[in-house]
Amino acid sequence: MDGNGRWAASRGLPRAAGHKAGAEAVTRCLRAARANGVDYLTLYAFSSENWRREPSEVADLTGLLKFYLRHKVSELHQEQVKIRFVGEVGRFGADLCAEMARAEALTAGNTGLTLLLALSYGGRSDIVQAAQALARAAQRGELDPGLIDETMVSRHLLTAGVPDPDVIVRTSGEHRLSNFLLWQSAYAELVFLETLWPDFDGDCFARVLDIYGRRERRFGARPA
Repeated sequence: MDGNGRWAASRGLPRAAGHKAGAEAVTRCLRAARANGVDYLTLYAFSSENWRREPSEVADLTGLLKFYLRHKVSELHQEQVKIRFVGEVGRFGADLCAEMARAEALTAGNTGLTLLLALSYGGRSDIVQAAQALARAAQRGELDPGLIDETMVSRHLLTAGVPDPDVIVRTSGEHRLSNFLLWQSAYAELVFLETLWPDFDGDCFARVLDIYGRRERRFGARPA
């Protein structure tokens, strides 16, 4: 979800206003996903690299996250949305971690759309922590390194138990993955939109579905 800052700058507003507008776009995206029968939606809300931003902007982002966790989770719970967080969430501090744990516990039994929020997430660090977990298991004698395969690695990623994404969308005209779900996106369809994230709405979601629907997914095989 990219373009909050540019959206705000084009209107002569502070970056915080862009992040607030971006949070409102999340609600529209969720609504569109549920209306179209999407089972899993992952939002790259805060990357591991975002910690390099100005402390004031990081504070704005984390404050906005805390507000939505406190005031929007009950609404998502009523809509049967299951919430899950992936990333180095401990870096956000005890208070925010407690809010995230509460959100996951409250919605754990829900059977509707599963919403994954990637916070302090990095695709490379995800792969590294999976490799470390497998190495520790081998060191303890619980695992034969020769038996490690792709399925085993996937089970140790932060997204374990979640299907790999069918399509990854990048907004605001950027054309790169920016360290997002690197392992999981091996065969995902990539869609790049010029739309700035705060302007993302149901029509944008429909456009993504249309683009995806016209793609031919071969997974390395020849067309039938």
